[in-house]
Amino acid sequence: MSSQNVVTEVTINDATRSPLTLRNLGALLLLAVMWGLSIPVTKLGLQTLPPLTLTAMRFGVAAPLLLIFVIVGRHSMPWRALPRVAALGVLGIGVGQVSQTFGVAGTSASVGTIISATIPIFIVFFAALRLRQPVSGVQQIGVLAAFAGIALVALGHEGPTTSSQTTVGGATWVLLSALAIAFYYVWSVELTTAYGTATVAAWSTLFGFIALIPWTARELCSISSFHVTAQGFFAAVYLGVVVTVAGLFIWLSLLRVVPARVAASVQYLQPVVGVVIASALFGDQIGATFVLGVALVLAGLALTMTSRRPARK
Repeated sequence: MSSQNVVTEVTINDATRSPLTLRNLGALLLLAVMWGLSIPVTKLGLQTLPPLTLTAMRFGVAAPLLLIFVIVGRHSMPWRALPRVAALGVLGIGVGQVSQTFGVAGTSASVGTIISATIPIFIVFFAALRLRQPVSGVQQIGVLAAFAGIALVALGHEGPTTSSQTTVGGATWVLLSALAIAFYYVWSVELTTAYGTATVAAWSTLFGFIALIPWTARELCSISSFHVTAQGFFAAVYLGVVVTVAGLFIWLSLLRVVPARVAASVQYLQPVVGVVIASALFGDQIGATFVLGVALVLAGLALTMTSRRPARK
């Protein structure tokens, strides 16, 4: 996945973490760039690959690499947990990542980036429902601000080219993706606590990829001519290796050495990087309405990630 497990992990006791060093700061900035490029690179891949095919190629690359870690590290998981993990994979990849890819096809890269940045906000909402974690008044204001920002970003944006134009349908797909991925992380809390984030990510990615295969085959059969270009191949490899695998392990490494709330600041940098890159690659226009919407989304994100005291188990 991506950085969306930030909110589920920021309750780690920061007292055991060392201060932020120059090396860790560099890793944090690198992670923001890696994840910030996710939506723009997806947009590039969709120029030559159909949506389901690009998504299947991405996780077809990521799944073996994650499984190697599980096998080499001997991170076992009981058979009784596999059905739940398989369901997670279908939800996170079959619904979350597929709808994100369809959404990116119908939005500009900058709009897709900003709407995807709301995933931590939905995590707070679902955690309140499923895990019975209280939502403060400040966090509620943050949710409202974020939704107002989404409306401004999605409805007040027009691109100079067809590939940069945003439709209501495309924005809806990305919003559905944000909801599905957020629920994925909240639903996976018990499993990741018991067996580890990387282990659950590896097996759920495998099952999600397997679920994609018949739908991808159907998509390819409906296309009269198809060939993988260098651009499409690069996009799939980047999303699979850099965003999904390397990003996960850099994130987990950061959580071991720096305060979790400092590491979570990547959530604020990621959409900024995405918008800047999208503007450079696709000529996305950044007008006053768009800037206001981005500001509201980031403010909502900041408010929903605040708490008066660390969570206790």
